[in-house]
Amino acid sequence: MKKGKIVAPLLSLAVLLPSTTNVLAQPDKQVSVHKVEFIGMNAPDTQDQRSKMYSEASVKVTYTNGSQKMLPLEYKSLFQPGDEFKNGIAGAAYDVKGNMIKSPEGTPYISTAPDSNTVISIKGKLYMVNHYEAMPSNETGNMPKSMMLNTLKQNKKTGELTVTDTKPIDFSADGGIWTPCAGSLSPWNTHLGSEEYEPDARSHEANPENSVVTQFARNYYNDKTVIGNPYLYGHTPEVTVHPGGKSTAVKHFSMGRLSSENVKVAPDNRTVYFGDDGAYTMAFMYIADKEKDLSAGTLYAAKWIQTGQENGGSADLKWLKLGHGTDSEIKKLAHKLKFSDMFEATNDIEFAKANGFKRVKAGGRDEWLKLKPGMEKAAAFLESRRYGALLGATSEFNKMETVELNKADNKIYMTMSTIAGGMEANPSDQVDDIQVPKISSGGIYELSLAEGQKDQNGNTIKSRYVANEMAGLITGKDLSSKDAAGNTADSEKISNPDNIVFSERMRTLFIAEDGGKHHNNYGWAYNVDTKKLSRIISAPDGGEVTGIQALDNLNGFTYLMVGSQNPGNAGYLSGLPSLDDKDSERDDDDKNDDHND
Repeated sequence: MKKGKIVAPLLSLAVLLPSTTNVLAQPDKQVSVHKVEFIGMNAPDTQDQRSKMYSEASVKVTYTNGSQKMLPLEYKSLFQPGDEFKNGIAGAAYDVKGNMIKSPEGTPYISTAPDSNTVISIKGKLYMVNHYEAMPSNETGNMPKSMMLNTLKQNKKTGELTVTDTKPIDFSADGGIWTPCAGSLSPWNTHLGSEEYEPDARSHEANPENSVVTQFARNYYNDKTVIGNPYLYGHTPEVTVHPGGKSTAVKHFSMGRLSSENVKVAPDNRTVYFGDDGAYTMAFMYIADKEKDLSAGTLYAAKWIQTGQENGGSADLKWLKLGHGTDSEIKKLAHKLKFSDMFEATNDIEFAKANGFKRVKAGGRDEWLKLKPGMEKAAAFLESRRYGALLGATSEFNKMETVELNKADNKIYMTMSTIAGGMEANPSDQVDDIQVPKISSGGIYELSLAEGQKDQNGNTIKSRYVANEMAGLITGKDLSSKDAAGNTADSEKISNPDNIVFSERMRTLFIAEDGGKHHNNYGWAYNVDTKKLSRIISAPDGGEVTGIQALDNLNGFTYLMVGSQNPGNAGYLSGLPSLDDKDSERDDDDKNDDHND
């Protein structure tokens, strides 16, 4: 692959939100921002616009003294997969020893699927963790994926960011990293990643020599005799960046095993929510034993008790306790057990009914299963969705993507890229908890958080942030036929939402699309108070919008990081320069002195 031919855009929105200042007492200082409103752009209508990542949106900033300014958004290059730095190549694949994996021709394998951009400040130095969740098809099978640590430099006057180095993050202690998708910044300043689409241990056991897990392991370990272990993948990874730019990474085996899109931590620094991507998936919650420590805790799965069908549906949520575990004990089980050690499985329906088997459809697999004696803990954390379904948790969610937190309103937002499949009424399903009308263009749900909630056994769940209600917040609108631009979903509404991120200061939910119902995928800004939806970015034709992160205050600047996967030979991993207004009520000489919250 030629360097730079297929690249991955990154939008960095730098809207300066100055700190609160008593203007009357200090008339020469800056005036603080009261609110921010995004003014949307039109959908692309030329071939040039459709083939690139760009923004023609703007921001209306209202200051506390009543004055307003309109600030246009623009787009500039930051970096792209394939760019070479001192310590690595952006998006390259690396083996267990940290060596770059190369093709027989001697060229590196470069990902065109970047995701997740987590900027972290460590003692005044800036770093960014980003994911590469897929590698191009190659003759050697399933290629190891990459999670990279980038060194950043910030222009203190303009806020513009520059990448000065990149290097792979070492996951050799846990078998490498499997399909890292979205991620988030933890409240304690670490990166929480994901391992999407966990490999199916049952199918691997049936044919280990030819499984995708073994292909992955042979490439990662550079050993054509090794057999992969599916139970090493599907966990929540955590990356700690240390002063000087070194990083350490662990996988939290005690947080369960699923198709994690991302996780989000509640304000108690203990309660964590997951996105579980795919068909017939499940809503999970994890409560750590200690604050800021995800190495031990209790895993729960949700039961949807439907209360309405409108706008994507609504429900009360009941949480089923799956079990308590520690990273160390579950990791030992992962190295020791196979699927058949935990479950009996049969295709003989009459035999299954007569011998205590239960039909489940977790992960879209229609199976008759029975748990073997003493395997409750192992199944809870290594086969979390299957075990949850056996206990009665709802495994009918479809394309559940990112979860996000609104601290001020005590809400969790959850995307469903398509509201279909298991979420529709289906009499043929063994369990049919969710029965809502199909919305192929998907939607975003709002979950209310409360304390005093009880699990299936009547025991109080020890968290003040337990989701007890869930309802559709904003949905797309399917079209019965293509419009003139080729859309099969209303282009003025969201479609196939994927990554979301919430800015507390701007009261805005940013939404990234990943689908084919809009001619181009878009990034949106949705104000949760005014309910205004504004298109703010368009990805190249064929590319999804990914990797969004909102930074409400990074040395006085506010950023929205946005990327794109697999754009059609166009686009640029980019940074949007600072949008602070040098003509507003502020003294530029004092600019760097007045950015504190």
